[in-house]
Amino acid sequence: MISTGSPCPDFTLPDDSGSSVGLADLSGKPFVLFFYPKDDTSGCTQEAIDFTRLKTDFDALGVALIGVSPDPVKKHVKFRDKHALTVRLLSDEEKSLLGAFGVWVEKSMYGKSYMGVERTTVLVDASGTIVRLWPKVKVPGHAEEVLAAARELAAS
Repeated sequence: MISTGSPCPDFTLPDDSGSSVGLADLSGKPFVLFFYPKDDTSGCTQEAIDFTRLKTDFDALGVALIGVSPDPVKKHVKFRDKHALTVRLLSDEEKSLLGAFGVWVEKSMYGKSYMGVERTTVLVDASGTIVRLWPKVKVPGHAEEVLAAARELAAS
């Protein structure tokens, strides 16, 4: 299980612009990974909009913002365009990064079990070490909380 102080697992995944992004591309700068269940659902949309709204603040700190879900790239493009999102969205259809972080879990709704993403956010420092972990995220106020932690990291 990933925890604070762990190295970020290596990854390379396609993004919503047709490029691929990997841990090596982010080397030397801090970044946020926010894992979310599904494009264009109410909580996920609000979370992505909240991070988009604060993106210039994260950029000023030199902290990259990256959303990750199992949705395919085409769905990310529609989601991005529909809501004018400016955060980068990675597609993890194989669930490799989701699995590495332990956020691809069994969930249940209305008595039915299914596999899905447990909404989780991770702040990684410039050396690739996880410095903050937010499991089972509640969306309201979350992006602001992550920004405050990014500010603390930048100040240290």
